Amino acid sequence: MTMRVLVTAPYLKPGGEVDLLLSDAGFDTVFASPARREATGRSLTDVVRDADGIVAGTDAFTGDVIEAAARLKVFGRCGVGYDNIDLDAATRRGVAVTYTPGANRRSVAEHVLALMLNCARLIPQNIASVRAGAWEQRSGRELEDSTLGLIGLGSIGKTVARLALALGMRVLAHDPRLDHDFLAETGVEAGTFDEVLAEADFLSLHIFLDDSTRHLIDASALRKVKPGAFLINTARGEVVDEEALADALENGALAGAALDVLTEEPLPIDSRLRRLDNLVVTAHIGAATEQARSRSSLMAARQVIDTLQGRTPGNLVNPEYTEGR
Repeated sequence: MTMRVLVTAPYLKPGGEVDLLLSDAGFDTVFASPARREATGRSLTDVVRDADGIVAGTDAFTGDVIEAAARLKVFGRCGVGYDNIDLDAATRRGVAVTYTPGANRRSVAEHVLALMLNCARLIPQNIASVRAGAWEQRSGRELEDSTLGLIGLGSIGKTVARLALALGMRVLAHDPRLDHDFLAETGVEAGTFDEVLAEADFLSLHIFLDDSTRHLIDASALRKVKPGAFLINTARGEVVDEEALADALENGALAGAALDVLTEEPLPIDSRLRRLDNLVVTAHIGAATEQARSRSSLMAARQVIDTLQGRTPGNLVNPEYTEGR
């Protein structure tokens, strides 16, 4: 029986490069994006039942969904995060989980730069004003000689740092596992968590979500942030306590913020965040470039192919998965 690979990433289509790669490797490919499932009245649980591998987007693969996938052997997650997959459930079932670190680092880093510029020059507010018939020329600020504070200095954080340095910014970073060779090469400075909060004009988050980072940026942390600073989050929504952030934006403790990731996506219509004119929100598009999506999806598909053909895949999150077989 030909093995079947389910593709749930919404930007991947039949006849595309991932479809051709999987077909050339001898697999049947089934596309089941959220929109396709809604149109056909099928749930995620329904479509995983006969899947041997999954090229996954951001769908929530809970323990119940994984239990329904009796044939499943591997997830190839298109992206740097894999918190949408119940890792414990996958490991118990003997399902490998892979991800694609580095594939989207340039795209996310450029989006961070775009968000900083939007905040610094009040671009969204100015566009809205012009559309409303006004002609305001409010003063923004230059990035040169400002301090960029990075919480997390992995591959994306390093790329952001290089872009910021090219613009003449000072870069101060906190990471429990700092790459000191990178610091020496670039001139990026190391600081404690509190030092980065206190000195950053722009504070950008580049950390994974786990129990230690959930609501890392809470009311207490925001009270330590330099007055007039901007917060940029392209990491994971739950890293920021959004109620505390809204308070800080309303009372002027922060000059503004830009979020590409949120605790609940899509952002609810009645969300308090929608009412803040010093907040920029984008719809989780940091990695949404043609180049990043191509790199990420092809990497994920190759990892699925390797696993189903009996090879150890790259970027394996749970090497102990074999114990669940």
